[in-house]
Amino acid sequence: MKIIIIEDEQASARRLQRMLEKLNLSVTKSLHSVEESITWFKNNEHPDLIFLDIQLSDGLSFDIFDEVKIKSAIIFTTAFDEYALQAFKLNSIDYLLKPIDKEELQVAVEKYKELKVPKSNVQLNFEDIKKLLSNPLEREYKKRFTTKIGQHLKMIPVDEIECFYSENKGTYAHTKNGRSYLLDSTLEQLEQELSPKVFFRINRKFYININAIKDIISYTNSRLELKLTCNLDQEVIVARERVKDFKLWLG
Repeated sequence: MKIIIIEDEQASARRLQRMLEKLNLSVTKSLHSVEESITWFKNNEHPDLIFLDIQLSDGLSFDIFDEVKIKSAIIFTTAFDEYALQAFKLNSIDYLLKPIDKEELQVAVEKYKELKVPKSNVQLNFEDIKKLLSNPLEREYKKRFTTKIGQHLKMIPVDEIECFYSENKGTYAHTKNGRSYLLDSTLEQLEQELSPKVFFRINRKFYININAIKDIISYTNSRLELKLTCNLDQEVIVARERVKDFKLWLG
């Protein structure tokens, strides 16, 4: 199987390549920009499978396919929010949210193998995705959560929540008054329920409200440390794989 990675962050590309090698898969080539990818595809046999980042340093990766008729199956590697994921499903084998989880990667690869998509049968249309990325669908997001405290139910307005975090297999909402409340939801479910303009998944453990960020500090290994207004008693670190998308989210 021939595999290409298109990813502008070389550290992320190397990490994905190492993860694929652990699955006994070799990467033919890593490409890092729209321009480089167009040139490569015009002069080389197309691979069986592409791992495709959406936002590259010189534009959206979809611009590649305006210049080249692609013949490969695609697995998106993306930090974009759920409003476009349905379109991704229609045009790809699967999608992986960054930072990529090794178990999710393995499932996506197995899905590709089971489908056994011949390159000649791949038909891609990115127009719907482009429209969704530029004009996300208006929708209603969750405005409050309910948690049980003893024999009582407490309603927590989303505006009062500074972050969500996972700990000991539980998911907690941490509020402005410094209290944490156990929820029934997982962080993955919360990503479907909360506005991507307000909340961002900075790593596998934390989901942060933009209004709760008091300070942003450079941290080791190209990461960022966040200081929240609620003074949460633990480090809040933006994963290296999410730093670029975090900065874009901040605007």
